[in-house]
Amino acid sequence: MRILGIDPGLRTLGWGVIESNGSRLSHVANGLCRSDGDDLGERLLSLHNQMVEVIDAFRPDQAAIEQTFVNKDGAGTLKLGQARGVALLTLAKAGLPVGEYAPNRVKKTVVGVGHAEKEQVLHMVKLQLPGCQPKGPDAADALAIAICHAYYGKAQQTRLKEARA
Repeated sequence: MRILGIDPGLRTLGWGVIESNGSRLSHVANGLCRSDGDDLGERLLSLHNQMVEVIDAFRPDQAAIEQTFVNKDGAGTLKLGQARGVALLTLAKAGLPVGEYAPNRVKKTVVGVGHAEKEQVLHMVKLQLPGCQPKGPDAADALAIAICHAYYGKAQQTRLKEARA
């Protein structure tokens, strides 16, 4: 199964693609989508167009995205939510099933601690995906989100199959 992980952001959206074969994970690609444009609409469209290119290039089977967390900066949270909305729309238009994960769940899955620092996430991503060189912290976070989905997405599929039986 090929998984596209997304770390949404208005200025920089991180992405990472991994292969999951049983319990074996391998790195496929990662990168950053940087928004471009003079106004919010243009910046969001820029992110959408870049995500379409990533999806077309790497043909993922599933996707995973980080849930929005609310912080003290309401305007910043709203902008993050708009970028996340564009990412979700792009994934839906591509027909990809999407898993959504809280930041603490991603960190707990990858690092073992729910309040891990970015450096710890980067270190553990490199350990779990040998040879991987993330293009930045946002790309490392996106790979961590994909790793989280590789673990929890399988559990969700198993529960669905059992429920239907």
